Amino acid sequence: MKRCLQCDTEFDGACWRCPACGYEPETVSGMSVFAPELAYQNDTYDARSFARLAEIESGHFWFEARNRLLLWLVQKYFPNPETLFEVGCGTGFVLQHLSEHLPHTMFYGSDLLLEGLRFAAYRVPDATLFQMDARQIPYRNAFDMLGAFDVIEHIDEDEAVLDQMFQAIKPGGGIIISVPQHQFLWSIVDDMSYHKRRYSKDELTGKIERAGFQVLMTTSFVSLLLPFMVLSRRRKTASVKTGFDRRMEFKLGPLLNTSLSRVMDFERLLIRSGVSFRAGGSRLIVARRPVQTS
Repeated sequence: MKRCLQCDTEFDGACWRCPACGYEPETVSGMSVFAPELAYQNDTYDARSFARLAEIESGHFWFEARNRLLLWLVQKYFPNPETLFEVGCGTGFVLQHLSEHLPHTMFYGSDLLLEGLRFAAYRVPDATLFQMDARQIPYRNAFDMLGAFDVIEHIDEDEAVLDQMFQAIKPGGGIIISVPQHQFLWSIVDDMSYHKRRYSKDELTGKIERAGFQVLMTTSFVSLLLPFMVLSRRRKTASVKTGFDRRMEFKLGPLLNTSLSRVMDFERLLIRSGVSFRAGGSRLIVARRPVQTS
């Protein structure tokens, strides 16, 4: 069901005009815009970063490893979903990968910034894309699966977002969420990435359960590379005195990138075999909205 963000009426239909109050979101480049005041710049992300991301995601060990792990999680816990919605889809790199392997799924994607959706529309032309504030999702009981991959750490009101996700998922449907982990890893990279926090396992699990979800699985990832990550973050923090270029965060030589990719492939095999890592640069969690019984 669609949900009117003005009067909270739920309705079906091809268009977004509310049958109760007449509200209809504006349209930009064929996409509905539900939060126009935040669509071009805000304090959660820098719109200028999308062009850089679109250049480096393909082939970069971290983005590729996360994509492969996310696809496995979808296929294991929510096989063949009819509908899949990614909140904060950015340039569409994850949506593109999932759509190539899930041909019978209808894909939806949103972002707070229209600039990211420009790239996503090119990468996933068949997806339904729209601009929205994740604190106000215009759907109820609509999706089989919802993903938010390195998104909620950008939002102060993360629990409000999780509540909205719970309402947008069908009973029995589920979510997959990834976030940066461990506050001791906080560095200039987090500051310049507009992060509000890095999570602990208990913090993330607690917030997801309070939203009403049942946790099915959780693990750290980027775990085997954690010592490398700690050293890298310390060096970047020290570099603040001499100036820090965030673009260097993603610059890796081919040999190093290949080596890190192989480590991540081995880590994914361990996770698939049932290993749950306690520590790592990121935290993954899979959860389900319980089927409501009368």
